[in-house]
Amino acid sequence: MNSLRLEADEAVAKVEELQARVKTLEQENLAKEQEITSLQHKNGVLETDVDKLETSIKDFKKSAEEGQQHGTQNETLQRRLQLLEEEAEEADKTLREANEKLRQTDVKAGHFERKVQALEQERDQWEQKYEEMAKKHSTLQKELDDLQAEIGTI
Repeated sequence: MNSLRLEADEAVAKVEELQARVKTLEQENLAKEQEITSLQHKNGVLETDVDKLETSIKDFKKSAEEGQQHGTQNETLQRRLQLLEEEAEEADKTLREANEKLRQTDVKAGHFERKVQALEQERDQWEQKYEEMAKKHSTLQKELDDLQAEIGTI
């Protein structure tokens, strides 16, 4: 009976431990989802910046073509164009990095979701085992009480 109690106590402790772990994983999952949201927002901002920079590049190219007769203006515009292209390349690089981080975060989120599901299944199994042990305990307790009653009548 003591071993049943110990086993029941261990099962309860394991359930509590698993529930704490599930809660921790859920918090981590929430943090990852917030990071995903943040990266998606950053991605949108970077895409807008890239569009603006591409529009600026087109505008500067057009201005450069119109200003061919003005050599100094053309050189200035070419330098600006080069700077904007470099900025666009840097923004594109940052966008690719953000997309990669987003993809990695999605993969991690999927991994954590699978972990949570596995832990929930394990918790359910422990709860079922605990319920079975509780039933066995009550049956044995009843048998013990009946036996004590018989011994008491003897």
